[in-house]
Amino acid sequence: MLDAAATAQLKSYLERVQVPIELIASVDDGAKSRELLELLNETAALSEKITVRADGEDARRPSFIVSRIGTDVAVTFAGIPMGHEFPSYVLALLQVGGHPAKALDETISAIEGLDGQYHFETYFSLTCQNCPDVVQALNLMSIINPRITHTAIDGALFQGEVEAREVLAVPTVFLNGEVFDQGRMSLEQIVAKLDTGAVAKAAERIAAKAPFEVLVVGGGPAGAAAAIYAARKGIRTGVATERFGGQVLDTMAIENFVSVPHTEGPKLATALEQHVLEYDVDIMNLQQAKRLVAPTEPGGLIEIQLGNGASLTSKTVVLSTGARWRSMNVPGETEYRNKGVTYCPHCDGPLFKGKRVAVIGGGNSGVEAAIDLAGVVAHVTLIEFDDQLRADDVLQRKLRSLPNVDVIVSALSTEVLGDGSKVIGLVYDDRVTGDEHRIELDGIFVQIGLLPNTEWLQGSVELSPRGEVVIDDHGRTSVPGVFAAGDCTTVPFKQIVIALGAGATAALSAFDHLIRTSAPEAAKTPALV
Repeated sequence: MLDAAATAQLKSYLERVQVPIELIASVDDGAKSRELLELLNETAALSEKITVRADGEDARRPSFIVSRIGTDVAVTFAGIPMGHEFPSYVLALLQVGGHPAKALDETISAIEGLDGQYHFETYFSLTCQNCPDVVQALNLMSIINPRITHTAIDGALFQGEVEAREVLAVPTVFLNGEVFDQGRMSLEQIVAKLDTGAVAKAAERIAAKAPFEVLVVGGGPAGAAAAIYAARKGIRTGVATERFGGQVLDTMAIENFVSVPHTEGPKLATALEQHVLEYDVDIMNLQQAKRLVAPTEPGGLIEIQLGNGASLTSKTVVLSTGARWRSMNVPGETEYRNKGVTYCPHCDGPLFKGKRVAVIGGGNSGVEAAIDLAGVVAHVTLIEFDDQLRADDVLQRKLRSLPNVDVIVSALSTEVLGDGSKVIGLVYDDRVTGDEHRIELDGIFVQIGLLPNTEWLQGSVELSPRGEVVIDDHGRTSVPGVFAAGDCTTVPFKQIVIALGAGATAALSAFDHLIRTSAPEAAKTPALV
């Protein structure tokens, strides 16, 4: 089941298990149950503190419980946690086995203080890079608080259950039988949703913070680079972000990051955050910027107003709010989002096994999505607005070689059709003939590019007609002391490596600005180049 490298890695981790645990399997005579028992027995062979039983009584088979012997501390997996969920399995072994959790003290205290009974169920897919964050967060919560339980369920193995509960996107989380949320969530986000006083407490902490010298708004690659370069100058640096990592968290394979032949978005995002944390940087997660207020006099503080009602002030600001997936903006899209309309083929593709889907967009992302989906679903229809695909030629050749893919160009999508609970089709117009067509579908994967997250900056800084922050070659915006970097700006190419460089440029420019605005007039020197 495990190769030599995975076995060696797991064995080293299991040395951290402090108390005896047992793996209680619920199995049948199927092949997947045999695979699960193989995994559990191989795990137990690596640590004398782990034992295996096969007398579990869970109706979901295969499934298993990781249980701390003699206690109620346990987490449950329905399925075989390999692929992206293998780290979730390893963490469950360690944490149930007594290894300390890596979480802020205030977050742990908030989890311990949650009243009531909470039974969570999370549907995941092994190819979903967003799911592990949710699975690991809820597993940890169930270990910390005995009133919380959690079962992580592989939707591909329990297809009937997925269809009965109308799960069309992962991760989907149920709480006490009702839908709790969908999509990537951090531990802090889940706790904030359950703890009604969390937002007010966070706002109170933020309001008490002293002014920063550099405040970075956004925690993607550009924001991380800006924070590192600012902090290395020894100046007071803060990062306010909705989620550290940004759009990179939703990126599957990264193969053009110079010097790193292959990595994955969540792995890179974790590395960026760890690097930032090596410096004295105040990271404020779950913070949505709502308004930028420029100073009324030279040398004054710039104010960033947040969604929780608090405000942060700083001598300089670096805007690095990134971008998000572009929507089709057609009737039915919003109503059926996560009910058949999705933006992540890697995450949600396995839920559409044997079904008919469409991919909207003929660029590299759209064609790559269609190629990946063709190996899972019954049929893929790729729809492109232009009169030809815009993807690289090598991708187009691969796409057209697939027998279960149709390509439609010069097509304008006009409506998502549904039956009230899920997608049943798509309407598009032929831009050449003007004829209207309808396709019967079970899912629609939208891959038509990105929109900058800059609506909140309207009227504050100059924006391009596309909504991008207008910057010069130093990252300066139209407001003195405000700089910008990354996908939210007019930089011509939206790439991770470019965002990193732009973040460094913006931070160095902010530092240069601080020097010049604080120095006596006679001591000022020509601008750095």
